Amino acid sequence: MGAGWTEAGTPVPFHPVRTYAGGALLAEVVRSGFVEGLHRGSVVVLDASGAVLAAAGDVTAPVFPRSASKPMQTVGMLRAGLRLTDPADLALVSASHAGEDFHLARVAALLASAGLDRSALACPPDLPLDEAARNAVLLAGGGPARIGMNCSGKHTGMLLTCLAAGWPIEGYPLPGHPLQQRIRATVEEFTGEPVAAVGVDGCGAPVLAVSLTGLARAYLRLVHAEPGTPERGVADAMRAHPEIVGGTGAEDSRLMRGLPGTLAKIGAEGVIAAGLPGVGAVAVKIDDGAARARMPVLVAALRRLGQDAPILHEYARLPLLGGGVPVGVVRPAW
Repeated sequence: MGAGWTEAGTPVPFHPVRTYAGGALLAEVVRSGFVEGLHRGSVVVLDASGAVLAAAGDVTAPVFPRSASKPMQTVGMLRAGLRLTDPADLALVSASHAGEDFHLARVAALLASAGLDRSALACPPDLPLDEAARNAVLLAGGGPARIGMNCSGKHTGMLLTCLAAGWPIEGYPLPGHPLQQRIRATVEEFTGEPVAAVGVDGCGAPVLAVSLTGLARAYLRLVHAEPGTPERGVADAMRAHPEIVGGTGAEDSRLMRGLPGTLAKIGAEGVIAAGLPGVGAVAVKIDDGAARARMPVLVAALRRLGQDAPILHEYARLPLLGGGVPVGVVRPAW
């Protein structure tokens, strides 16, 4: 078994040499002109050469990037033998999908193409993230299902990779499995640093701790990759099919659509990373995990890279409602 797990595949305490210390004031919650809350965290901005242009908080200690690691995980699968003819399927494997009909149909088709039943998925049963899709499932008398879990595309890719490489599909999410070892090596290569800790992500697969600087470095490498490489294939597929990566209303999907050339991926607990070819890369971690703070902070970071677009104006301040009307904002404070 890999570090952080027992022989039974359960996590054990991990004590890295250094843990994330958290950081600076990044966002304010302003209601009716009164600052009622604060969000702290860390953010790093790299220029096109990979040099640190701006930073706040602790950007060199390890964090769990959560689903922001998915592009690297997909690269690891491709290097291990995964072959997908449709770039949209590559985007799905890199996705935290909202469970809309077009997401679920694509996951089901990929599983069927390999002769796999939905029960082969090791991710936990869940309802779709998209509110309309979730309500439709419930109104139809349905409930949580493995295919509805937002990481089912990634898990399908992992299963297909195991079949292509001749590896067993049993235990494929465990860190000692050859698949996860290959993915870990890819993450370490792209971030330029060793994995500091191994945990269990929400979907049951390993989550690997790296620094925000390493995460931003990985996104810069993805968008600067040569055509024909696995990493360029992943970056191109995600940018060509942003709604598959998240959903029709997902923040990262709308950012990639609204700021062409951008590769972006959100992660749980207030994480988001983005890279732009010839421009630079950004990685954000909100300490309290609040999703509402990450986009205003990301926009402030992208503006330090000289970016401007209507989508950035939209996300620069998140409206706060009172009595159903806007009465305040969540705004960047760095």
